Amino acid sequence: MELFFKLEAGYLAIALFILVITLFVTTRKFMPKGALKKGFFIVSITLSILIGTHYLVTTNRIDKVETAFNEGKKIICESKTLRKVAQSIIIEKSNEWKLENHFFTSPNYSRGFFSARCIEYTSVELK
Repeated sequence: MELFFKLEAGYLAIALFILVITLFVTTRKFMPKGALKKGFFIVSITLSILIGTHYLVTTNRIDKVETAFNEGKKIICESKTLRKVAQSIIIEKSNEWKLENHFFTSPNYSRGFFSARCIEYTSVELK
């Protein structure tokens, strides 16, 4: 459950804001009777489906990335600290990277990377 809130906290806040807007709009005088129940129900279900789908896709990617890392494959993560030169970093188990509680850390690098924000590195050969 903790992972769910870490991944979806921003989207839950946006959903709460949307529900407040829905509450405000559906309680206006110009809205028909029953608009509050219908509007709240439809918006709540839609937001729940979207957030749930995002969570499933993200946890699936986390599992793939962590499995690939444990198999010795390369992982690529975006480095937001270095915008000019190296916008991404390649993580390998052989380069002293460790995976602890969904975070990639290394004694040779100043910060860690959350595995949800990484993908498996696949090289493509151009002909």
